[in-house]
Amino acid sequence: MADTHTTTYGLAHHFDDVEQQREAGTLGMWAFLITEILFFGGMFLAYILYRARFGDAFAVASAHLDWKLGAVNTAVLIISSLTMALAVYYSQMGDRKKLMLFVVLTMILGATFLGVKAYEYYHKYVDHLIPGFGFQWGGHGDPKHVEMFYFIYFMMTGIHALHMIVGLGIMTVILIMAKRGRFTPEYHSPVEISGLYWHFVDIVWIFLFPLLYLLGAHIHNQ
Repeated sequence: MADTHTTTYGLAHHFDDVEQQREAGTLGMWAFLITEILFFGGMFLAYILYRARFGDAFAVASAHLDWKLGAVNTAVLIISSLTMALAVYYSQMGDRKKLMLFVVLTMILGATFLGVKAYEYYHKYVDHLIPGFGFQWGGHGDPKHVEMFYFIYFMMTGIHALHMIVGLGIMTVILIMAKRGRFTPEYHSPVEISGLYWHFVDIVWIFLFPLLYLLGAHIHNQ
């Protein structure tokens, strides 16, 4: 009888078959994402509490953000979720070229998101809106409360950007493995698991955009 542990590529010795390994990997990723939800949940809670207390200052500070750039980044990440889903699909189909194509497109979109975010950070630096580094505010609202908004803004978007950088690193590994022909219709769980992580990062931004960028939208219209 053939030893499936040696004839099936990617099957670790402590699993009975590829399907069992895939389910274990997926469960492990979901467990990790739950800890990430708790991690981001603490920051969202801090935002909600301070926003409830300093609503006017937060709205004025939010109005200074460029919601159009935030909307562009939102569209970029939504499209990247589509390309990631297509990468997973073609990994299941065993189409190596299309898998690599959509992984590359996903990486380009992720890099675009980071580029736009870097552009935003640069302008906040020019406007002296970096908390703790010569922060200056000449508009309406208590400067200390406005600075608190920007502290939360940089904390939440910065950690999100860090997760995006990690995602690009993961996609690089997936791309190298795909180029080497490591994925087949029978073994593609690393792509699926990586896709879960990528979608999670995208979903976090879907919440960040309206909370941070659209809070002061009514001020623009006045």
